[in-house]
Amino acid sequence: MLDDVSDLVFRPALRAAGFTDDELRRARTQRKLTVVRRGAYVPSDDPRLDDAAARHALVVRATARNLAPDAVVSHVSAAVLHGLTLWDVPLDRVHVTRNRRSGGRRTKVLHVHTAGLDGDEIVEIDGIAVTSVPRTLADLARTLPFEPALVVADAALYREKATPAAVAEAVARSAGREGSPPARRVVASADYRAESPGETRSRLAIARCGLPPPALQYEVPELRVRTDFYWEEFRTVGEFDGKVKYGRGLRPGEDPGEAVYREKRREDALRDLGLKVARWTWDELHTFTAPADRLRRAFARS
Repeated sequence: MLDDVSDLVFRPALRAAGFTDDELRRARTQRKLTVVRRGAYVPSDDPRLDDAAARHALVVRATARNLAPDAVVSHVSAAVLHGLTLWDVPLDRVHVTRNRRSGGRRTKVLHVHTAGLDGDEIVEIDGIAVTSVPRTLADLARTLPFEPALVVADAALYREKATPAAVAEAVARSAGREGSPPARRVVASADYRAESPGETRSRLAIARCGLPPPALQYEVPELRVRTDFYWEEFRTVGEFDGKVKYGRGLRPGEDPGEAVYREKRREDALRDLGLKVARWTWDELHTFTAPADRLRRAFARS
């Protein structure tokens, strides 16, 4: 029964189980099955369809069976399979790299890169050949704009998916290739202390506005709590106020409202120590004008 399908399934397997093409068409029309790529289906209520990265992982798995033997999943597709955090990165094509000098191409669903690949730059995930995390970060650092590339590099270092030395080595191997100078800039700027894309983007926004560089993840000794950003000279704390922050920090059995209240008490305790606190949200990161003004006013009160 099609109702028993619970994961990615392919048309040949369904046909071998006795289902006709008419039955498969009806299943799609009745929203029992959803096509993730031609000839590959998942149940229409699969929650992965509502998450861009998870859906892309399904498309990669559906595509892998038809790839050339020497094709290795790479770039953003490798990042998704490694579970790396992405921000503002298109996931419209499956990216692969072939170890050759020419023959790259791009279709509506596939982007084939051609570049040298050493054996230690290839790992296997669920039977699929994938570029290693350091090589993946190096490829993204060469091909993405600086901010999205730094987001994924920071996240990988924070989650200990790679070491700074390993990423630097991977970038050094690509010396002379297009995008190498920007990639070296990403390596130089990456920081394992950024806990979220919002904190990475905040760090860049602070620099763009010409504000002094803050200390990251500073622990206030009197309270033994960490702050996102801290300017010791100005006794000022900066906090990125992302909604996900409260969900990530939930204690067992705690609801989001309790987490927000706990955060308010934490901020009150910081202010009781004479520290000034400036907060900003995701929506303010693009221009950062208002948060920068709040920080400057806080600095001026020192």
